[in-house]
Amino acid sequence: MENLRGAALMVFSMGCFAIEDAMIKLLVETMPVGQIVSLTCLGGVIIFLGWFLIQGIPLWQPEYRNPKVMLRSVFDTAGSFMFVTSLSLIPLTTASAVIQATPLVVAMGAALFLGQEVGWRRWLAIGIGFIGVLIIIRPGMEGFSFATLFAVGGMLGLAIRDLLTRALTVQLTGPQLATHTFMMIIPAGFLLCYLQGQNLIIPNGYEASLLFGCIIVGVIAYLAIVAATRAGNAGIISSFRYSRMVFALILGFIFFNETPDLATMTGVTIIIASGLFTLMREARLRRASLTQQPAL
Repeated sequence: MENLRGAALMVFSMGCFAIEDAMIKLLVETMPVGQIVSLTCLGGVIIFLGWFLIQGIPLWQPEYRNPKVMLRSVFDTAGSFMFVTSLSLIPLTTASAVIQATPLVVAMGAALFLGQEVGWRRWLAIGIGFIGVLIIIRPGMEGFSFATLFAVGGMLGLAIRDLLTRALTVQLTGPQLATHTFMMIIPAGFLLCYLQGQNLIIPNGYEASLLFGCIIVGVIAYLAIVAATRAGNAGIISSFRYSRMVFALILGFIFFNETPDLATMTGVTIIIASGLFTLMREARLRRASLTQQPAL
């Protein structure tokens, strides 16, 4: 039952994130990317700080000054801006397809930088997954778009954020880490607007509704994914992250009339298959190592 509950929460979370992506893509048609991200994060900060006050949690944590925490927020900020920028330039389904490679990059980074053992089967799966990314991007071929590299940059930034999260030894909760990142993103977004010479706009009713939706859906998605990771087998539950692509395909078709071409669908299928194998293999090896530990 725990695995079923965790899987349901993960699918629900991915659906919410896909909805947030679609609303952001609608917003970028009339509003600067920096302003969208800053206002969305401002709403998230208000909600989280209000929650901390209700729970009696101090608003300031000394661990916020930890270099690894700072670096994590830097990569989270960079990845978020690059991914949202990609939503303004390429189809929702293409950006979502590229972001599916994040677990593969995390697995590779964990082996290279965190000392995690990765066997030849998982290395092969990671390599095949990257071939899927290249099929989607199509470098040097007809259909290649430089803007797709923003999605790749976003994926890499978020993957490094996840690696740094694994390496953290500080006692900070998920909402506290998110608040730290949001506080960095808010001024960065407005600075980006200034550097690009973009004027801030006063949202009309339609834009304000989308912004409010992004804030609420984003916070719900975040809380759902935290709850999902606390239930059942992490490897099994994490595999349901790929359901985000299904929601992206549906929303892209309904709201943006997007129909992915054969190359995109082939690439994302390869990425998902490789990622699923990597996650399931990692979960199986983790279970095997636990059963081999001597009883205390």
